[in-house]
Amino acid sequence: MNENGSSAVAPDAADVLDTPQAGSLALRGSALRAAGYGGGMLLALIAVPLLIRHLHQVGFGRYTTALSIATIAATITEGGVSTIALREFTAKAGARRNDVMASLLGLRLLFSALGVLAALTFATLAGYSSTLVLGTVVASVGMSMQVLQQLLTVPLQAQLRLGWVAAGDLVRNAVNTALVVAVVLAGGGIVPLLAVITPAGLAAVVLITGLIRGSMPLRPSLRFRTYALLLREIFPFAVAIALSSVYFRLTVVAMSLDSSAVQTGYFSTSFRVVEVLIGLPTIVIGTAYPIIVRAQRDNPERFAYASRRMFELSVLVGGLAALGLVLGASFITDVLGGRAAAPAAPVLRIQGLAVMGTFVAVACGFPLLSMRRYPAVLVANAAGLVVTLAVSLALIPALSARGAAIATVAAEFALAGVSVVALRRADSTVRLPLDIVPITLVAGGIGVGAGFLVAIHPVIDVVVGSCVYGLVLVMFRRFPPELRHHWRMIGTRS
Repeated sequence: MNENGSSAVAPDAADVLDTPQAGSLALRGSALRAAGYGGGMLLALIAVPLLIRHLHQVGFGRYTTALSIATIAATITEGGVSTIALREFTAKAGARRNDVMASLLGLRLLFSALGVLAALTFATLAGYSSTLVLGTVVASVGMSMQVLQQLLTVPLQAQLRLGWVAAGDLVRNAVNTALVVAVVLAGGGIVPLLAVITPAGLAAVVLITGLIRGSMPLRPSLRFRTYALLLREIFPFAVAIALSSVYFRLTVVAMSLDSSAVQTGYFSTSFRVVEVLIGLPTIVIGTAYPIIVRAQRDNPERFAYASRRMFELSVLVGGLAALGLVLGASFITDVLGGRAAAPAAPVLRIQGLAVMGTFVAVACGFPLLSMRRYPAVLVANAAGLVVTLAVSLALIPALSARGAAIATVAAEFALAGVSVVALRRADSTVRLPLDIVPITLVAGGIGVGAGFLVAIHPVIDVVVGSCVYGLVLVMFRRFPPELRHHWRMIGTRS
């Protein structure tokens, strides 16, 4: 299956990444991965209401607790291994590539085992019931399968065979949803519902393994001396990943300590929406990561150009995403929680702006990673943590959920700002087009105003606002040429 999902023999990574078509393939791959991500969210809309109705509020709370512990453990112990693996796979070849990939596979399995052990230890020390402890363990095993899937997709990402990457995610989500429905119909409890994560992840791993056979070693290396060398290099990045996992969720903890349960519930509804969308920039922008790694190694001019274009596109797409959340907030919260969740809509309108900052931070983060500037990434995430803590303590007591939303926005924009400065210092040839920021803010403001002026239905308002946003960009001559070229190609083929 090629980037469009059709069957084809994948070309070598070097052949694809060094061709003029690489940018177009990455753009189409971004669309495919975004579509796959959206499909996963739709499947979640089937599973989550069933879970809530089957387990009721108390049971669903326990289910979410076990899954959250497993997710945090998996995120922290992921350590950026998949990102490092993608860089190494793209930058190296032959025996050197195979050696490092085998070592990273071994490191991945070791980290996963430590993650399961850490989750088990925490759940036991926290005094959870035996059911919740067992549920945490089985959920952690399932999450380990997911991070293993991420690592195994590295050859597909490097060869820009992104249709298969999206297919793997869809297979996992579809199997998970089908098994959840089956367990609910059978009257199963929390542990069986958490256990379905493992076979769902295994199905995706089997699919991906068949596709990458011959592209990377599937037998892990157990050379601990090599592990030590890799850990010494990636340690700052691993800490940065851990900080990003903590600071983004710190506002929820602050709300539970400094505000009422009702206000915490409103913020949690908004937070859940933004938490899902925060992952989108990494998926969409990450498709171009192999290209900039190869360019950084071989072609400084191409690297600088690709970094600039990635930054500009990220600002524009981030602005569009923020516009959609501002105009569609009431519809989103109504779908999730009904009329009782209506007070969460103003919170989401504020917190939705954070997505724009995330797009910018990710766009700067990938070039920094390609240059091995891990300390800069660490400093940027530390800045996000400090800002989150400071603004949360200052605003939550007075503004409750809205204060927490402002803290999230401030943290993401602080992360973006530090990342921009770090990238400009790391490579003076990467002259980021910062003028796109005020243009995007103007276009976004006019688009939001047009949407609120129409005020027919939130979905229609989002469509109108998005169209106006695009027209303003055309007037400023900043509409992405990549999209125009892609649409012309589609029109020619049709």
